[in-house]
Amino acid sequence: MESSPINRLPPDSLHQIFSSLPLRDIMICRSVCKFFNQLLTSQCFIEIISTRPPLNLLALRPPHHHHGHRHSGNGHAANIRPYIHVYDPEQNQWFRFNLDFLPFRSPQPVASSSGLIYLWGDSIDLAESSKSLVACNPLTRQFKVLPQLGSAWSRHGTVLVDSVNRVMVLTELAALYYSGTVVANQWLKFSSNLPSKPRSPVLMSSSVFALCDVGSPWRSQWKLFSCKLTNLTITHTNWVCLEKHEWGDIFDIIKRPRLLRGNGDSKLLMIGGLKSTFSLNPACSTILILRLDLESLEWEEAGRMPLEMYRGFQESSKFKVFGGGDRVYFSAKRMGKLAMWDCWEGWRWIDGVPGYADGLCRGFVFDAKLTIMP
Repeated sequence: MESSPINRLPPDSLHQIFSSLPLRDIMICRSVCKFFNQLLTSQCFIEIISTRPPLNLLALRPPHHHHGHRHSGNGHAANIRPYIHVYDPEQNQWFRFNLDFLPFRSPQPVASSSGLIYLWGDSIDLAESSKSLVACNPLTRQFKVLPQLGSAWSRHGTVLVDSVNRVMVLTELAALYYSGTVVANQWLKFSSNLPSKPRSPVLMSSSVFALCDVGSPWRSQWKLFSCKLTNLTITHTNWVCLEKHEWGDIFDIIKRPRLLRGNGDSKLLMIGGLKSTFSLNPACSTILILRLDLESLEWEEAGRMPLEMYRGFQESSKFKVFGGGDRVYFSAKRMGKLAMWDCWEGWRWIDGVPGYADGLCRGFVFDAKLTIMP
């Protein structure tokens, strides 16, 4: 590359040339040589393309047995480079981003928003394990450590992030909230008044949404609860049950429902098995995707898994649902592949899922962007 004519062009001209490429091609060019990598990771170039639409990817959370290291033959732990597996639905390709720029052991990615991935990481400077919540951009290899939390939050809390990177860590008993602009860069803590452990909570449209089981030990009865961020007080979170007479028995027809963020900030998805009867422990006929318009509070059916695809999930005692927006992903034990629902293109299988021996994996939407850390 040293003798290439492209080296004779000034950086400004090269920035303009490369800025006309799609983000996928820019990422490929960065791996061509050291010169391209330096050119395309410079702050000047990143500022030029910071408004480019993101790549809509799926990031997989590492398996529970994955700890960022392996054992060598003598019994000692041998460090390996941490990374995160990512799927590009537009190209139908799997690849991975290295996380070796993070000064943490065993990074565990849990959520993402606006080009940033949020993960728990063990400090490498302390003898005892002390997990920190970290925001990072794998494309720019930048990161920011959020204010310190106790270890119990990483074990029991669910990390939620909205489109403007406000962060909440939610448990059944309490919630932590962080916006980066309040109370001298500290977490705000609130007690919770939810009737049971929140299932698949979602932070969007300046509100938190969660499903709670208000039934008996013998029969589940799911309800949808919400809490506006503006209603947070220093004593408790003001959760309210969202109900309408027109909804009828919509929660009774869904078995083991989950919530996901819908497209935009006004759509909420609820996914679960479609009960075949109203008996105590009914079988399901398929998997149903319902969509709630948060402005009109009206439900509609968004998708229904084809019967031939559902047969694979019928034989599994457990499956996972993740994703959001225009795409929802499904995994189950011993399947070795994912099912995907696309709002525009329907249903299809995704093969080649990496790193999961039993096939049961979890993940989240990662809108990859070349942006500077806030």
